[in-house]
Amino acid sequence: MATVRAPSVTQSRISWFAAAPFIASLLVALPLIVVAAHLLFTPSDIAQQMLGIVMPRYLMTTFLLVIGVAICTTILGVIPAWLVVMCRFPGRRIFEWALVLPLAVPAYVLAYVYYELLASSGPIQETLRALTGLGPRDYWFPRISSTGGAIFVLSLALYPYVYLSARAAFIQQAGSIFEASRMLGSNAWSSFVRIMLPLARPAVVVGLSLVIMETLADFGAVTILGVQTFATGIFRAWFSMGDHVAASQLAMALLGFVFIALLLERTSRSQAGFYNDGTHGAHLPPIRPQGWKRWIAVGICLLPLLLGFILPACRLFYLALASGYGFGAKNMWEVTSTSIMLAVVTSLIAMALALLIVYANRLQPRRPGLFATRIASLGYALPGPVIAVGTLLPLAWLDNQFNNAAQHYFGISTGLLLTGTWVALIFGYLARFMTISIGNIEAGFGKIKTSLDDVAASLGSGPMRRLLDVHIPLLWPAIGAGTLLILVDVMKELPMTMVLRPFDLNTLAITIYDLVRDERLAEAATPALVLVLIGLVPVYLISRNMRRTAKRAKN
Repeated sequence: MATVRAPSVTQSRISWFAAAPFIASLLVALPLIVVAAHLLFTPSDIAQQMLGIVMPRYLMTTFLLVIGVAICTTILGVIPAWLVVMCRFPGRRIFEWALVLPLAVPAYVLAYVYYELLASSGPIQETLRALTGLGPRDYWFPRISSTGGAIFVLSLALYPYVYLSARAAFIQQAGSIFEASRMLGSNAWSSFVRIMLPLARPAVVVGLSLVIMETLADFGAVTILGVQTFATGIFRAWFSMGDHVAASQLAMALLGFVFIALLLERTSRSQAGFYNDGTHGAHLPPIRPQGWKRWIAVGICLLPLLLGFILPACRLFYLALASGYGFGAKNMWEVTSTSIMLAVVTSLIAMALALLIVYANRLQPRRPGLFATRIASLGYALPGPVIAVGTLLPLAWLDNQFNNAAQHYFGISTGLLLTGTWVALIFGYLARFMTISIGNIEAGFGKIKTSLDDVAASLGSGPMRRLLDVHIPLLWPAIGAGTLLILVDVMKELPMTMVLRPFDLNTLAITIYDLVRDERLAEAATPALVLVLIGLVPVYLISRNMRRTAKRAKN
C-alpha cells in the first residue's frame, strides 16, 4: 500500500512565501485594472466634451512640456557630470555631491518660490519698476505662469536624475578609448561629443525616462503656474465635474504617454551598441582647463545648483523669518507629525512586503513569481493621479457593498469604512512606492551569498528563521536606506494625498499647496522649508554613496 506523505512544515512555509509576489502585484495592478476598465464604458457627455475640446490643448501642452524638460535636463545634467568627472577646476569635489541637492526641493515648492520671486507683484519686478520708473505694462518680462515657466521649474527640479546616471556612466568608461581619440587629433570637447556621450547614451536615457515620467505625473508645479496638462485635467474632471469616467479615460491617456516613455527607454537600451573594455573611470586622463576656462566650468556647475537649490532655500528662509514663522507652531507641529506618521507607517509596511517578495523569489526563483515582482515594481512608473483614481473607485465600491449589506441585514448604515481614510491613503502610497522598497531589498540580497542559506538550512533553520537570524541583520543598510527614501517620497507626494486623504487630514504637501493657492505666500514658507530640510536626508545618503563609489573607482 502506497504511503502518502504530508507536506513538511518547511514546504508549506515556502509555498506561503511564494504567494507574496502575487499579493504585492495585486496592490499595483488593481488601480491600473480599474482605470483601464473604464475604456470599455461609453463616454459621458462631459467626457466627450473634454476629449473633444480640451484634449488637443492638454496634448499639445503636455508634449511641449515633456520635450522642453527633456532637452533642458539633458543639458543641465550631462555637461556638469562630464566636467566633474573629467576636469579639474576649483570646487569640483563640492560640485560632485552638491549638484544632487535640488532633489531635496519638491517641484511644487520650487514653483512656489519662483512664482513669488518673478510674479508682477514679486520683489524682482517691483525693484525693476522702482529703479526705472516704468509701469507694469511699460516693459516686457518673461512670464513664470506659462509653459516656459513650467519647463524652467521642472528642469531645475529634475535634472539630478540625468546627472546621476550620466556621472555613473562617465566614471565607468575606459580611459584607453578617450586617449585613443586624443591621439587621433580630437580635442577634449570633440572626444566628449563623439566618444564619451554615445557610450553614456543608454544611462542618460534611463535618467531621462525618470524625468519624463515625473513631468507627466506632476500636478502641483503646473497648477501653481497655471499650466493645463493631463494631470490637471484628471483633477478637473474628478473634482469640478464629478465624472469618474472622464477622469479615468484621461488617466489612461496619461498612462499611455508613460508606457511610450518606458518603451522608448527599453528600446534604446536593447539596441545600444556602444561598449568599452571594462576599465573604470579612474584611468581616465584628467583635463586641467587653464585661465578663464576654469571659471567657465565653475559657472556651468554653479548655475543649476544656484537656481535649483541655493536661491530657493535662501528665499524660503528669508520669507519664514520675515513672516515670523506666521504659519504657527501648533499648526506646524500638527501637519508635520501627521506627515511623518503617514510616511513611517507606509515605509514600514512597504519594506516588510518587499522583504517577503524578494525572499520568496530567493527561495523559489520561478518565472511566475519573478514576473509578479516586476509587476509590483511598476508602481513608480504610474503617475500619482492614475493610482489615485484607480484606488478610490474600488474602495468606494466596497464601501457601498458593506453599507448595503449592513442596511439589509442589520438596519444600520456603516458609512465610509475605507474611502477617505488612512487605509485608502496608505494603499495608494504602497502601490506608488513599492518600487523603491523592492529595488533596495533586491540590491541588499544581491550582496548575500546563497551559501549562507545552504549553511543555515543544513543546521536545521527554516525559511522564516533564516530570514530573521541571517538575512535581516545583513540587510539593515538596504532596509534603512529604502525606508528613508520612501518616507521622504511619501511626505512630498501631492496629487494622491489630495484625492485619497480624509477630509480633516492635512500634510506638509497639502498645506503648502493650499497656502500658495490662497496667495498666502509668506505663510507657506515655513512648511516648505521644513519639507526641504526633511528631503535633504535621502540626498545626503545619495551623496555619501557617490563619494564611496568614487573612492572605490580610484582604488
